[in-house]
Amino acid sequence: MNVSFHGINFILSIILKTQVMVTLQQIEDFLGSGPIAMAGVSRNPKKFGFAAFKELKEKGMNIIPVNPHADEIHGSKVYHDIKSLPDDVKGLIVMTGKAQTAGVIREAKEKGIKNIWVQQMAESKEALNELEGSGINYITKECILMHYKPHSIHKFHAAIRKFFRRFPR
Repeated sequence: MNVSFHGINFILSIILKTQVMVTLQQIEDFLGSGPIAMAGVSRNPKKFGFAAFKELKEKGMNIIPVNPHADEIHGSKVYHDIKSLPDDVKGLIVMTGKAQTAGVIREAKEKGIKNIWVQQMAESKEALNELEGSGINYITKECILMHYKPHSIHKFHAAIRKFFRRFPR
């Protein structure tokens, strides 16, 4: 079998299983929340946490990296934790490992951050429990790259999800 066939089959299986949980208004509110921090930005250019940060920054997002083990990533000053972020940060993208996500969300709640995007694969039951009923605008089961100025595969993925009515409305 062709590798590209497997890739398309995998994407379609995810698209068709994904239920619309968030609204387009929630996503727009998140994206309009001002400077957005990203927890889980990697120092390793081969990791998704680095690639996503780089892409969002290059597309013009006002994004601030958070990583306890770095002082600078891709030319940006890095904050070591959520509590040290500037007070004007009202949005947070969480790209940490599942074991760290709930702790990051607790820190964000303490900081008063009201918009949290938990990137696919960072979700955990404990993290979702932290968000449920909190009054925070939170987004899960969505890829930030599909919603912020998407291009290439992310634009294609969004189009397929729209066609199958699996895209937030």
